[in-house]
Parts: sequence; C-alpha cells; structure tokens
Amino acid sequence: MHIKTRAKAALTAALLVAAGAAAAQDGWPSKVIRFVVPYPPGGPTDLMARALQPELQSRLGATVVIENKAGAGGNVGSAEVARQAPADGHTLLLAASGPMAVNPSLYKSMPFDPQKDLAPVIQISAFPLVLEVHPSTGIKDVKGLIAAVKKPDSRLAFASAGNGTPQHLAGEIFNTQVGTKMPHIPYKGAGPALNDLLGGQVQVMFDVLGSSLPHIQAGKLVPLAVTSARRSPQLPQVPTLHEAGIDGYEVTGWHGIAVRAGTPAPIVAKLNGALNAIFNEPEFRKKWEAIGTPVVGGTPQQFGDLIRKEAVRLGQVVKAAGVTLD
Repeated sequence: MHIKTRAKAALTAALLVAAGAAAAQDGWPSKVIRFVVPYPPGGPTDLMARALQPELQSRLGATVVIENKAGAGGNVGSAEVARQAPADGHTLLLAASGPMAVNPSLYKSMPFDPQKDLAPVIQISAFPLVLEVHPSTGIKDVKGLIAAVKKPDSRLAFASAGNGTPQHLAGEIFNTQVGTKMPHIPYKGAGPALNDLLGGQVQVMFDVLGSSLPHIQAGKLVPLAVTSARRSPQLPQVPTLHEAGIDGYEVTGWHGIAVRAGTPAPIVAKLNGALNAIFNEPEFRKKWEAIGTPVVGGTPQQFGDLIRKEAVRLGQVVKAAGVTLD
C-alpha cells in the first residue's frame, strides 16, 4: 500500500470513528423509536415500514414500533412528527410525496411546513404506478378506457389512496391530458381502495405496482399501462401511458425517512448510515424490489433536493388540475 493511500485510509477511519463517537455521545437511541406511517395498514407505505422495522431494530439496537396515523392525505401523521415529536431522533416519519410535496399546494391550510418543520434523512423509494381496471369492465387497453369514460352514461370512477396522493394526481393528470372527467373517489389509504377495486365497488385505479402485482398475476385485475417513463421489468408486456398515446405522461410515487427539524446532525447521519447499510444488503435489496420499487438510498441533502424540486413540479400539476381541499 502506498504511503498516500495509507494516509487517506487512516484519515477516513479517523473521521468514521469521530462521527461514531459524536453519535454515541448523544446516547441515541436511548429508548423506543416510534416509526409513524401517515396512512392505514396494508398499503405500500405501510409495507415499506414493516420491511424496515426489524432491520432498523437490528442495526440500531433499539425497539422500533410502527404507528399508523392516517388522515387528511397523510397530513395528520406527518404533522404529529413535524410539530409534536421531540427533535431527538426517537420519532421517525415515513415521508410520502403527498404530504411532503403535493399537499402544500392542494390544501388551503397546512398544519405544518414540510421543508421547515422536518429534516430529510434518506429517500427510500421511487414507485411506478399501474393503471388498472376490474375485469368486469371488459376494458383491455387505454384507448378502450378513454372511450368508455367519454360515453354519456359512463359510471366509471377511479379510486385513490386519498387526496393529494400519487394515485390521485395520476388520475387528475390523465383526465387533463385526455380531456375526460372521470370522477375521483378518495379512500383513507391504498389498502382500502385496492380492496374495493378487487371487489368491483370501484372500477379503475392508478396503484403502486408492487401492491397490485399479485392480483394482476392472479387475473383479478387488468393492467392497461404503467405511469413511468419506461416499462416495468415486472410487467414488460404492459406499455407506458406515453406509448399508449398520452404524450409525455410520467408520474412516480416516492417515499423517504424524515425526522423533526432540529434533530442533531450526528443522529441524522447515524440514521442515514444505518439505512444505507440496510439497502446495501443483497437479500434485503431483493425483498425491497419485490415491493415494487428500486433501491434508492443516498444522502439527506439528496432527499431534501428531491422534496424541493417535486414541490414545485407537483404544485404546478395541482394548480393545472384546479384541485383544492379545505
């Protein structure tokens, strides 16, 4: 080993030790960690938290308890972490794109400011959505759906995980780009919406691919297109909406981990390091990708940049769709 190389290695090791010592000095974690999911059990957001829970417990040496606090498009649970939780790293938020980047433009008043009241830790997902219908509709492709929706007597409506969620915005963008007025039925989470879709109570949904894939494979749902820029490896035979004739259509849902603003930087760094280490494990990567998203990871800064950029882009989508909520 060259002298310069050894020196660099020694410096790197020293910095890592110093970072670890700084995190250790704050005594974190020193108690149970609350992991707040701002949606009901059963949806993709909840599934991600439950996949991470045992891994975080092992890495951090602390009990991690998941708390589902649904309501107001993810605002209820997100606001609790942003405004009520101590800034000590013992309360984590599974931060979804809805409350983090969409709701500030969607709701007339917000109970928290995502960019001021929360500190980004890491991005954990980038979900494509799938446009799907119940088999009873007889619809086989996007052109067929558009034709059916445009009929004067159409009763087709699309379900979503709630106002402001990627599932909702995907449908609104669809309506805007193809000139339809398919009604929106918001649910309190993706799980309840998917259950009604499977039961035939609602006929159309833009859903996170990982949640719907088993039902598509079982023939219980008919996939028409995916919302990403490229076809999904899990559904290679299904076209993108762009390929299906809706030029430039692209919507993805994303998630991350956040804590209350003011949480000490060494704690944020330690949490980020633990999560990146989890995502680097080959077996966990397979489990994660089976949920329907590629592994993302990265730095707090990168996640913060995504939140700021998406708040602008998705805010414009909300305004163009003319959707507001009290």
